[in-house]
Amino acid sequence: MINNRGIISHGNHNNFSNNAIGANAQASAPAPRHSAEPAIEADAPWDLGIVTILSEELRSVIDELKLHRHRNPNGLYFYQGEHTAPDATLRIVATQTQSQGQRSTMAALENLRRHYNPRLWALVGIAGGIHDAHARIGNVIVSTDVVYYESRKINPRGDTRRRGEHRQAPAQVVHAVNAYFTDHGTPARINSGNAAGTGDQYEIYPGVIGSGEAVIADRNSDIRSYLTTYHEKVLAVDMEAGGLSQYWQENSVDGIANPGWIVIRGVSDNADEEKGHSHHELAARNAAHVLSQLLPYLCHPARSAAGTA
Repeated sequence: MINNRGIISHGNHNNFSNNAIGANAQASAPAPRHSAEPAIEADAPWDLGIVTILSEELRSVIDELKLHRHRNPNGLYFYQGEHTAPDATLRIVATQTQSQGQRSTMAALENLRRHYNPRLWALVGIAGGIHDAHARIGNVIVSTDVVYYESRKINPRGDTRRRGEHRQAPAQVVHAVNAYFTDHGTPARINSGNAAGTGDQYEIYPGVIGSGEAVIADRNSDIRSYLTTYHEKVLAVDMEAGGLSQYWQENSVDGIANPGWIVIRGVSDNADEEKGHSHHELAARNAAHVLSQLLPYLCHPARSAAGTA
């Protein structure tokens, strides 16, 4: 409140409002209006937006890609940086969800879209392996296919029938992943000395990710049985990839370029009774390292030049 003798007016240009006249005239300054202009971060193209769930996952991405913390005017924290690939300098931003699960993932994607509008989404972190041969602890699954397993019908007498939803990434992302494995073999093999702090070698496989809301810690779980029956190449399970693929699908009707997407998951456990946290760091750092290896295939020079699609 402002005390004034005479006339007081809070207005804008030729618009006059909230006026008061006379002794001890009082008027309240109006609350500032929110700008409808794009956020300052969106003033130039961003090539890659990364979503992580756990702190270990975000730290691994920050260390691998040399990102720096940025707090925007709304109080949201992002981690930004540039990564030099053989043919381009890529602008990269990463964020962490508020919690596990599909819904929080979709909210994080929306924050990235509003403030950075990247041309590619990447979900990077850990998962539980459900394929004994390929998804050993420390291995990395690169996925352009997601099976969401939560949809189901519960009949009388406890008969549950699951209804899987299968989505595949856009064709250009699938081609990029295929090119990587053509060059490096299937499985690709990497010495983890620089990536995970050990001298062991780990393997990288293309495969399908099963995604839902359950934390699976039972080798005899009906979810594991359903997924391997639904698609024999489901190699691992997580709680977020379904949200990523759903967000992409629902934004494919806007009439503007819809980012591609990819899921990169390091195997931290075998989704069984021994599930724990002891291998989170190893799996997260391996996944972040594989992302850096995939960048030259996923982000081409034409995609990093300003004004190109």
